[in-house]
Amino acid sequence: MPHPATAIQESGGAIAPHLRRLLEFVEPRPGDVCLDVARGHGPMPAALRPRVRHVTAVEALPASSEGRGNRMATVTFGTGPVRIADGDPPPTPAPVERPTIAGGPDGTRVRADAAALPYRDNAFSLVTARFSLYNLGDPQDVLRELLRVCAPAGRLVIADLVRGNLAGPDRDRIERLRDPDHPGTPSIARLTEMVTSAGGSIRRLDVFTVERPVEPWLDGARDGAAADRIREALTAEVDGGPRTGAKPRIIGGELWFTQSWAHVAAEPIP
Repeated sequence: MPHPATAIQESGGAIAPHLRRLLEFVEPRPGDVCLDVARGHGPMPAALRPRVRHVTAVEALPASSEGRGNRMATVTFGTGPVRIADGDPPPTPAPVERPTIAGGPDGTRVRADAAALPYRDNAFSLVTARFSLYNLGDPQDVLRELLRVCAPAGRLVIADLVRGNLAGPDRDRIERLRDPDHPGTPSIARLTEMVTSAGGSIRRLDVFTVERPVEPWLDGARDGAAADRIREALTAEVDGGPRTGAKPRIIGGELWFTQSWAHVAAEPIP
């Protein structure tokens, strides 16, 4: 059963519980040379930096990004109320050798096409993409590129929204009300299939449910009318109306809803 999660204090400040879970899944190592690819400014580079040797952040925009309007640049959450289910810690993978990379000082931020990264093959021991895969162009092309720059014994970690393998696509209706450009939520099987088709071998998988308050999420709605329609649909479901797939409920007088998230760890197939 999901429960209220609290921020965990680190030497660099407070880390939100969902980001802490991802960091535990990633298992960053002091020798890692890391690449984080995100649409806009994501939180991963700052979270990884104290734990690894070097981090490069790519602020990626797909080549076809023109005309996408005021779509949110990245998925952002504060350290506030996100309810997250407990889970067993992932097993520790085998150590990897340190690759070398030519680049600028730690904290480098680069603008680049996610499907044509300006790095040589096998340049990074750890590559991450958090809630960005479907916003950066064709996800299959992006995955191939992320695997290309990942060292043979390295790790690619993808964090994204998913739906259960038996769940229908109805849940995407309110996602598209909020963001007409929403590409659709992949099933767990589809996400892992794309990774393997791109040349990756799945090593670990973490799928879990979170509950989130509706209002911060609706701050990213395309317009106020769309936000009102979503509120009405979710409130109607709480009152016994048609199901939206979001499993809304009232917590502390506020409207909350449910999402499924997945963390996928893979390595390139030689």
